[in-house]
Amino acid sequence: MEIIAIILLILLVGSILSFLINRVNKNFTGVTAFLVALASGVVFFTKVQSGYQFNFQLAGLDLQWGLTDYSYYFAYIIFGLSVLALLYSIKYMEGKARLGYYYASFLMTILGMLGVVVSQDFVSLFIFWEIMTWASFLLVIYNSYYKIKTKGIKYMIFSAIGAYAMLTAIVFIRVHYDTLLISEAIAKGAFNFEQYIYIPIFLLLGFGIKAAVMPFHVWAPSAYSKSPMPFTTIFSGAMSKMGIFGIGLVFTTFYLSNDPENFYWVRTILGWLGGITAVMGTIYALIQTDAKKLLAYSSVAQLGYIVVGLSTGTELGVMAALYLAVIHAVFKGALFMVAGAVEKQVGTTDMTKISGLIRKMPWTFFVALVSIIALAGVPPLGGFVGKWLLYEALITESNNYILVVVVFFSSTAAFMYSYRFLFGLFLGQEEKETEHIKEAPVTMIIPMVILAVIAMIAGSYPGLIFEPAAKAMEAIGFQNVSWQMSSLTNIWGDTTDLFLISMMIFAVFIIAFIFLTLKGLKKTRYVGTKDISTSGELPKEWENLTFQIDFFKPFERAAAPLYSMNMNKIWKNLGKNLEAFFGFFRKLYTGNGQTYALFVVIFLVVLLLFKDVIFS
Repeated sequence: MEIIAIILLILLVGSILSFLINRVNKNFTGVTAFLVALASGVVFFTKVQSGYQFNFQLAGLDLQWGLTDYSYYFAYIIFGLSVLALLYSIKYMEGKARLGYYYASFLMTILGMLGVVVSQDFVSLFIFWEIMTWASFLLVIYNSYYKIKTKGIKYMIFSAIGAYAMLTAIVFIRVHYDTLLISEAIAKGAFNFEQYIYIPIFLLLGFGIKAAVMPFHVWAPSAYSKSPMPFTTIFSGAMSKMGIFGIGLVFTTFYLSNDPENFYWVRTILGWLGGITAVMGTIYALIQTDAKKLLAYSSVAQLGYIVVGLSTGTELGVMAALYLAVIHAVFKGALFMVAGAVEKQVGTTDMTKISGLIRKMPWTFFVALVSIIALAGVPPLGGFVGKWLLYEALITESNNYILVVVVFFSSTAAFMYSYRFLFGLFLGQEEKETEHIKEAPVTMIIPMVILAVIAMIAGSYPGLIFEPAAKAMEAIGFQNVSWQMSSLTNIWGDTTDLFLISMMIFAVFIIAFIFLTLKGLKKTRYVGTKDISTSGELPKEWENLTFQIDFFKPFERAAAPLYSMNMNKIWKNLGKNLEAFFGFFRKLYTGNGQTYALFVVIFLVVLLLFKDVIFS
C-alpha cells in the first residue's frame, strides 16, 4: 500500500479508535488522538518527500495523489498546529462530555485537510474537502449539540454554497477539457478567464468562502467562537488556509499564464475583496467584549491580508501571502490557546467580567504578549516581516497605493483591539472573583510557549520560512524565485539584525517584571472596580463601572455608519426573500394529478412554440 494511503488510514483508524476508547476509559481518549496525529506527522515528514506521486483508478476515473513543494508547505501548517492543539486538548477537554465524538471528528478534520493538499485530481480534492467540512461541522456544533439550527446552520449553508460552486467548476472542467487531473487542467488553460470564465470564478468562490473573504465571511465569527477552543486553533490557523491553498493555486496559475496588464480587473477585484475583509474584520473586532469573538473577527481580518498578497500575483506579493499564512497560523493559534486557558481557569472569556490575570497566569500572559506583538506587526517578531513584504509588494510591484492605505489602516487599527485583549484579560484591576485562579496546566502551556517561540524565531530568521515558501512558489509556476528579493532581506540577509531593538524590548519586560514582583511583595490593598462611590451614590454589587464596558466608545460612534452595514442582516433578508420565492412555487404542487397533467401539456406547448430557438 502506498505511504500516503497508509497515513490517511492511520488517521481514519485513529479516529474510530478514539471514539471506541472513550467508551472504555475516557482518560486515554485524548492521549490516543494526540499520539495518532503525532505518529501520522512523523511518518509523513520522514517517509514522504516532495515530488511523490501515486496514480490509481476508482470507478473508471483516473485519480492521482501526490505532493508538490506547494502542498508540502501547507502540510507543515496542518500537522504542526494539529499535534500541538491535540496536546493542548488533553487537559482542556478533561471532564467534558462526548470526548469520543470530539476526538474522532478532530482526527477526521485533519484527514480531510491532508487529503486536500495531497489531491492531484479534482475528484479526490472534492471528496476530502467534504470530509473536512462535515467533520468540522460536527465540532462547530459540539458545544451546542441540541441547538444545531441556531449554531451550525450558517456554517453549513455557506459551506454547501462553496462545495456546489467547486463541483460545478469540476464538471465543466471535465466537459470542456476532458480531464480531472489538476496538472492537466492547468496545462490546458482551465483557470484562464478568457475562454470559460465561470470555471475559475466558481473555484475562487468555493475557496474564498472557506478563507472567509467578504461578503462570504459571516459564518466565520460564530463558527470560530462557538467551537471548542483547541479546535478553533485549527479552524482559524489551518483549515482557513485550505481556502488560501486553493486561491493561490487558481489565481497565480492564471496570472502567470497571461499578460498581467490585460487582466487588471481580476487582480483589482480580488485585491479589494481582501482589503475590505481586512478593514471590516478589524473594525468589528474592536467592539467585541468577548475575547473569543474578538479573535474570530481578527482572524477574518488577517486572512484579508493574505488574500491581498495573493491578488498581486507577483513574486513579492505571493511570498508575503505564504509567509503570512504560516505566521498567522502561529500567532493566532497561540492566541486562541490563550483564550482557552483563561476560559478553562476562570470559566469565561468575557473581558468585562475578568481582568488582572497577569500575576495569576504569567506564562499565559507571556504567550499573549508575544503573540499580540506578532499580530500587530511590531519588530522583531514575524508579523513585522510579513506586513513589510506586503506593503513593499503593493508599492513597488503593483503600484496600488490606495490599497496600501486601506491595509495600513487595518493594521494600525489592529493595535487597538490588541491592547483591548491584553488589558481586558491581564492588565486590568485584579478582582476578588479571580483570587483563586491559578496558571493553566502544563500540557496547555507547552503548546502555547512553542508557538510563541516560533513567532520570535520567525522574526529574526525569516529565511526558515522564506526558503520553503520560495520552493512552493516555483511549484505553482514562478521561475527561479529568490527569497532575498525584498529590501528587508537584501539589507539583512537571511536574518533580520534587530539585536538592539530586541534587547530594548527585553529590557522593558525585565523592568516590568521586577516592578510587578516588588509591588506584589508589598501589602497593598487592591480596590475592585465596584469598590467606589459615584456622586455620593454607592453602586450596586452587580454594576460594573470599569471602562472596559465601553472601551472604544468614541471610535464606535465615529464608525457607526460602517457598523450599520451588517452583512448578517443582508444575508438574512436574502434568505427570507428566497424562502418566499420558493414558497410561491410550492403552492403549485397541489397533489392533484390533473394539475400535474396540465403542467406537462403547457411544457410541451412551450417546446413546440420555441423549438427553433431552444434546439438551434
